Amino acid sequence: MERHIVHCDLDTFFVSVERLRNSSLSGKPVLIGGSSGRGVVASCSYEARRFGVHSAMPMKRAIRLCPEAIIVRGNHDLYSTYSRKVTEIIEACTPVVEKASIDEHYLDITGMDRFFGCWKWVQELRQRIISETGLPISFGLSANKTVSKIATGEAKPCGERLVKGGAEKQFLAPLPIRKIPMVGKKCHTLLRNLGIYHIGAVQEMEAGTMQRLLGENGLAIWRKANGLDDRPVVPFHKQKSMSKEITFREDTVDMGMLRRVLVSIVDTLTFDLRKDKKLTGCVTLKIRYFNFDTHTRQLNIPYTNSDRTLTEKVMELFKKLHRERVLIRLVGVKFSNLIQGAYQVDLFNDTLEELNLMQAMDHIRARFGMQYLRKGICMPDEVVKR
Repeated sequence: MERHIVHCDLDTFFVSVERLRNSSLSGKPVLIGGSSGRGVVASCSYEARRFGVHSAMPMKRAIRLCPEAIIVRGNHDLYSTYSRKVTEIIEACTPVVEKASIDEHYLDITGMDRFFGCWKWVQELRQRIISETGLPISFGLSANKTVSKIATGEAKPCGERLVKGGAEKQFLAPLPIRKIPMVGKKCHTLLRNLGIYHIGAVQEMEAGTMQRLLGENGLAIWRKANGLDDRPVVPFHKQKSMSKEITFREDTVDMGMLRRVLVSIVDTLTFDLRKDKKLTGCVTLKIRYFNFDTHTRQLNIPYTNSDRTLTEKVMELFKKLHRERVLIRLVGVKFSNLIQGAYQVDLFNDTLEELNLMQAMDHIRARFGMQYLRKGICMPDEVVKR
């Protein structure tokens, strides 16, 4: 049976949500992010992109490129609310849904063509999302994830694109190689230096040649260039959570130690989130007391993997759940509702210096291990004093 895989992506999502709140922003260059000179652009409108502005750019540089741009601080809660609203609309009528990030989804509608045309169904769903949320959204439909995602990119802004089975290579061939998922800046430069500018040139190469050039990534890129991708759509609710628990050698009421342990747990989990390029939308805290009485409390949050934001949420839960002067045996933290996330940091609040520091710490930890670089607050008092 031929597969029918849909990819959908909300266009300039953060900007579009802000324009729902303030219609005067429509048609104007808009930057979402920290308003200070040391802030970072979280998202920008198409009008701003024409000036060379892009996400993750220092705000100071973006303002120089586009001095007439309107800067909006950004609202995590609001964006997550709209993201969940779109997900609910899609899940209500779709057999298998994978929430790939805060603003994009994959849908497996294989077999639905027995009842009505898949393309007509996709068009009707897109119009329903636009009608019920007011947000512009683009769709791509093909036989696999890769081609559908690229088709969505070609359909933007606020469009739709169908690639029929058997036409994948023909559709991909004239497109620039940077359109292939996995082709980052270094890989793009290497391929261009070899005279490879379009996907069609990769299609003409032997798979083994690409593998010798780029290793296993080269083989994966060759497959994508040829429209080959058998990855399944993974239902959102089946995506794994991540958690960590600490059982104390002796039951304790030491608030200083409890805070250090919780911060350390969050620090470890958020590093794992960023390493796996994931965001969490739900935090759960677990406390087990000396008599094995166990309590948990969870909190739905805006999607994030910022250690600062998640530490604040965990400590907020701890204050609500903790029973004073009762010995604690175990504490644990779980992150769930995980989604893939290109939007990996709290760009509304972090300065460029904080982001660079976090990225540098992640790089060191990925290379040498978590134990070689810890935050001061995670260390015992006697170690900090030294």
